[in-house]
Amino acid sequence: MPVRKRIPSHRVQPSARPKKYFPERLLDPIDLLSEMIFSILIVLTFTLAFRIFKLGNDPGQVISAEYIDDLLIGALGATLASGLIDGIMYALMSMFERGEKHRLLLRIQTATTQEEGIEAIAEELDHVLEPITGLEKRRALYAEVLEHLHDSHPQPVRLTREDLAGAFGSVLVAIIAVLPSLMPLLLLRSNYALAIRVSNVVSFVVLFIAGYQWGRHTGANPWRTGLLLFAVGAIMVLIAIPLGG
Repeated sequence: MPVRKRIPSHRVQPSARPKKYFPERLLDPIDLLSEMIFSILIVLTFTLAFRIFKLGNDPGQVISAEYIDDLLIGALGATLASGLIDGIMYALMSMFERGEKHRLLLRIQTATTQEEGIEAIAEELDHVLEPITGLEKRRALYAEVLEHLHDSHPQPVRLTREDLAGAFGSVLVAIIAVLPSLMPLLLLRSNYALAIRVSNVVSFVVLFIAGYQWGRHTGANPWRTGLLLFAVGAIMVLIAIPLGG
């Protein structure tokens, strides 16, 4: 399973702070939405593959409850495993990012000239500030940053409580995100083919909501990002249907 990188937190901040729910206190909004999207795509992969390999070209055939139990256990197990991997990587990447800042500070403090220190800061910040500031303003800012950081004392690089909370949040969001998609498999046990279809539709809706919220947080068009993710799910289904999905 590929490791997914955390996405930098350069996005539009709302003018008013809305009330945060529990998962939002553990994870950055984009990390939270990313986990939702990956988890839903995992469930879609399972439900489509199940239809292909178990129902085949005869969606009306009788499927035993054991098959549906296998689908539920498999989807939940894969989602949990993905959430655990993401949680571990979240904590390790957070520690890695602090280590990068620690190395930057050491490089600044060991610079033999002011120009060398400014150059180190420029390598770190130019890609963010270059589109919105001129060279002279950036150099003046970097000189001020250099002055403030020259006598700073870095904290030890280690796992923090926030890292562990974020890791736990990754697992929690991964599980919560897929519950609506799995509910039809429990509620429509008399018609398993219909249950899987409804589960896929619910997954599409969750993908659209996640994409819409992604657009809001990044400053992109929410409807376009929502429809883009909805289209991803639809394309997966269109590919699976000729195969019996």
